[in-house]
Amino acid sequence: MPSIVEHIAKELNVSSASVSRALNDRPGVGAELRERILEKARELNYTSSLIARGLAKSQSFGIGFFVREKPGLSAHTDPFYSEILHGVEQAIARTDYHMTMATLTNDILSDPAQFRFVRERRVDGLILAGPDIPSEFIMAMLQSEIPVVLVDNRLEYSSVSCVNADDESGSYRAARHLIERGHKHIGVLSGPNQWASNRRRVVGYLLALQEAGLELHVVHMQNTTIESGEEGYYQLAIQYPQITALGAVNDSMAIGAIRAARAQGKRIPDDLAVIGFDDIAWAQLNDPPLTTIHIPKQQMGKEAVNRLIATLNDPELLAAEITVSVQLIRRGSA
Repeated sequence: MPSIVEHIAKELNVSSASVSRALNDRPGVGAELRERILEKARELNYTSSLIARGLAKSQSFGIGFFVREKPGLSAHTDPFYSEILHGVEQAIARTDYHMTMATLTNDILSDPAQFRFVRERRVDGLILAGPDIPSEFIMAMLQSEIPVVLVDNRLEYSSVSCVNADDESGSYRAARHLIERGHKHIGVLSGPNQWASNRRRVVGYLLALQEAGLELHVVHMQNTTIESGEEGYYQLAIQYPQITALGAVNDSMAIGAIRAARAQGKRIPDDLAVIGFDDIAWAQLNDPPLTTIHIPKQQMGKEAVNRLIATLNDPELLAAEITVSVQLIRRGSA
C-alpha cells in the first residue's frame, strides 16, 4: 500500500521528495507547489488517525498549552515558560475556555498520531511553546485542522500564527552595549542553529559586530542550559582566548558561563563581561546580577491566547507573527 507521500506525489505528478519537504516544512519547494501539496494532504485526510470524523465538529472549550519535556523541568518550573504559562492562565481566565497543560515526550513528537489531546479532541486549540518542538510535529498538528499558535518558535516555509520576542533587535542591543564599553573580542554562546530564536539572536550579534568591523566568535551547543553554558564557555575560552566579553542566547547559558569563568579565577565583569537574554527570575539573583535582555513573557502568553481565540472564532483568519518588544536591563555582569 503506498504511503501518503507516495499517494500525493502520484496525484500531483511530483516527486516524493518534494512532498516530503512540504509536509515537514523543509526548503526546496516553491510556494505554489507547497500549497498544492498541503491542500492535497488535507483532501486525503492526512491526519485522519488524529481526529475521529465523528468528533470533528465537537467542542471541548479547552485550550492546550504544551512544551517539550525537559529533564527535571516542567512548564510550571521552567523559569522562562512558567511566566509565559502565567500569562496564558490570566488570559484564559477571562474567557469561556479552560486550560490543559502537559509536556510533549519524545515518543509523542516522533509519532503525532498518538497525541491523545488531538486524537480524542480534548482541546479546541493548541499553544505550542518552545523552539525545540520539531517542525514535523507542528506540521502534523496543522494538518489536523485544529488551530495552532506557536510561542518562541516559527516555521520558515509554512503559515502558522506565532508569538515571538524581537530576538534580533534584542541581541543587537546587547552587542552594542558591549561594543560601547570598549570590547573588541566578543564571543557568543548559542544553542542549536535550527532553533529559530537562537538563529535570530546570533544574527543580531553578527549585524552589530559587522557594523563595528569586529569578528563574531560563536559556539553552538546542543541545548541552552546552565550546564551547556559552562561547557560552551570552556570551548570559547580554548578557541578564542582573547575574548573579553560574552553574550549568550539565554540567561541559563550566561549563568553557566559566569560559573565556569569564575572557576578559572576570572572577575565578572572586569576580566569578562557577560550578558544574557530573557531576564528570567534567576538573572537578578545571580552573583553578580545578570545584565540581560528583558522579554515580557506574560505578554507573550496573553498574545498567544488572544490570537488562538481569534482563530477559533474566525477559522479563515490568516496566520500572523506577533512580535513583542524587548528591553536591555543593565545590572552588574556587563
